[in-house]
Amino acid sequence: MPEIKSDQFDVSRVRAVLFDMDGTLVDSDGAVLRSWLAWASEYGVDGEQAYEMAHGSPSATTVRKLLPHLDEGAMVVASARQLELQYDDLSDVTATPGAHDLLVHLTLRGLPWAVVTSADSRLAKARLAAAGITAPVLVTTDDIAAGKPDPEGYLRAAELLGVDPADCLVVEDAEVGLAAGRAAGAHTAALRGLDGDLRLNTLADLTRIMG
Repeated sequence: MPEIKSDQFDVSRVRAVLFDMDGTLVDSDGAVLRSWLAWASEYGVDGEQAYEMAHGSPSATTVRKLLPHLDEGAMVVASARQLELQYDDLSDVTATPGAHDLLVHLTLRGLPWAVVTSADSRLAKARLAAAGITAPVLVTTDDIAAGKPDPEGYLRAAELLGVDPADCLVVEDAEVGLAAGRAAGAHTAALRGLDGDLRLNTLADLTRIMG
């Protein structure tokens, strides 16, 4: 069952919902794992470690942590290579359980929503299309200077929707994303056993909570 963690959080006051993409709206776990294992093999680092470090963060951030000895030019090349491995790997990318029903529910209720992702624009659009999702507002790493856990992406999405961040609900499956949502001043809904104002098993829980 979904759990409301804060007795001060009134779901009825939510004026917009800001979603992470990978692992939240889009199930791309297989593609992400394959890309990091292949990239790690090319660059001589631990693939499983790379995959775990990368969850919820921009690829460039993870590459920088794994290969701190590279100069800036080599870092750009390594980061570009990692993304290249992801762009066309869409064979098993789908919407997460409950995603489509929730988005229809939000639309019928007149609640605006956006996607804020650690992917770049090309990758985000490809994965959302594969999952059959069209985001009315999409904020990617191409649109901001600092990725999660920095709140810039969520603040930008709230601004584009014309909603105060304090009236937004950020839905995330990674701790860095939840940290970004909290830093933006938003309420949070957490998947994958993480802690937020709401704790969800699937997005279907959020549909039920929001009535």
